[in-house]
Amino acid sequence: MLELKQVNKSFGGLQAVQDVSFGVQPGMIKAVIGPNGAGKTTLFNLIAGNLSVSSGSILFQGREIQGSKPHRIAALGMARTFQNINLFHGMTALESVMVGRHVRSRAGFLAGMLHLPSTWREERLIRDRSMELLDFLDIAEFAHVEATSLAFGQQRAVEMARALATEPKLLLLDEPAAGLNIYETAEVARLITKIRDMGITVLLVEHDMSLVMDISDEIVVLSFGRKIAEDIPTAIQQNPEVIKIYLGEDEEAVA
Repeated sequence: MLELKQVNKSFGGLQAVQDVSFGVQPGMIKAVIGPNGAGKTTLFNLIAGNLSVSSGSILFQGREIQGSKPHRIAALGMARTFQNINLFHGMTALESVMVGRHVRSRAGFLAGMLHLPSTWREERLIRDRSMELLDFLDIAEFAHVEATSLAFGQQRAVEMARALATEPKLLLLDEPAAGLNIYETAEVARLITKIRDMGITVLLVEHDMSLVMDISDEIVVLSFGRKIAEDIPTAIQQNPEVIKIYLGEDEEAVA
């Protein structure tokens, strides 16, 4: 589904991502973890096209996408959410999801201006599909409530629904549990698993280790822009280098 080959990104003299390579197989939940400043969000921005790579290649379904614009990558079947929820003010939850659905619409600006019957039919289909997604994520009751007035966890669900409206094959989730309490985090974990079970591959960046260990099939660990480990959750938990980074232990102290 997704393959990174020796991806590098530098900002002036700072090497934010260094020779990172890994793959994401279809139908899995894969997590990218690491301390603050490890390069996780930079890596996500490279994959989604928000940043350009300095060197290396990124392949999505066998096609090189580095250098492509975000909307082009989205049209290929990749969607993402952001660490900071970015919903439009003044829009209901339903309208927010419909915005995402329009990436798959066929009617152009002229057809909309002329109010052609085909445009109205397509708009109804977009509305119906958006309602289905709100129902799928258990927030249909808030369809006509202004999205930004909802509880934080519900806003996360709206953002996920908006991303799902683009019909992605791969969903990138940037810290989906950020700012959530323990109950909201558990609900987000359930929704991510539900999304995977509907056939969508998930790649997430997350700091909440309980969530990561509970739902991930594989985990990539970054430190100072480099990949230091990649394995299943139980192996990552026992990896000495990963433990050293997270616990701050030096080799002499351990000895």
